Amino acid sequence: MHMPTKRCSTYLAKGGTGKSTSTAHIGAALVEQDHDVLLLDLAGKQDDLATIFGIHDSVQADVANDDAYPNIATTMEEDWSQLVDILGGPEAALDELVYETSEGVDLIPAHESLDTMDADLGNVDNAQERYSRLRRFLDKTVEPTDRYDVVLLDLPGAPNNLTYNGIWATRDVLTPVLPGELEVKQARGLRDDLVMIREEYDIDARLAMLILNQYQRGRNLSKRKHQELEEEFGDLLAPEWVVSSEQVAQATEEGHTLFAIDEDELTSTGADAKAAFSENAEALYERLR
Repeated sequence: MHMPTKRCSTYLAKGGTGKSTSTAHIGAALVEQDHDVLLLDLAGKQDDLATIFGIHDSVQADVANDDAYPNIATTMEEDWSQLVDILGGPEAALDELVYETSEGVDLIPAHESLDTMDADLGNVDNAQERYSRLRRFLDKTVEPTDRYDVVLLDLPGAPNNLTYNGIWATRDVLTPVLPGELEVKQARGLRDDLVMIREEYDIDARLAMLILNQYQRGRNLSKRKHQELEEEFGDLLAPEWVVSSEQVAQATEEGHTLFAIDEDELTSTGADAKAAFSENAEALYERLR
């Protein structure tokens, strides 16, 4: 019997903290650990996950040829359930949405119509209905296929309707932060926001893991912020910080993660970053509900 899929959203209300990079590497690490993984990119026009996994051109060709329907935005439309029936059920509907990658991760990429969908959701009066569309998609379309052990969502870097749909759908949140004062303050703010969501909407949302990203060895600021996060967030902090490595950026620009690079071609910092993503992915899997 297939176990219920574990779900997590990657989110912080700030760009440039490594949300997409962390989502991709955690996903690739989980695949290496023999889990079946689906990623959803809700972060809009950047289409970062498709770029990281080297399928951006293929996705954009489908968009240009009007073949990108249905897409991630379509899953949150009011009549999605009827469309699933027209397509032939959850398996067939998922086949229309999913792109396979060379690293074993399946991806439902971002689409330009996400901006319109965010505005459309704002016109839904009932908050429970407005924020539960994506949860319905995971419950009624993804879950019945028994394809995936883990679903990871890459959320926008702003608290909009798509973001809240992601948090409603997963309940567990992964937050990468940089070793800076602003990022630490935003992590505190996110923790407080999740408390508000639990109290106001009766959604059991929580911070599952905080990853200190782009840690710079030998820098007092990185060391100080790591100690500060340990003291304040305790066990919520990931087992390993992810060292700053040019190879991470180089790999994602080339259309793959560190997990697609042969061990003997990894730099010392690249190898350390990969090991950190692996350990954090294993810990995250155990934490997710």
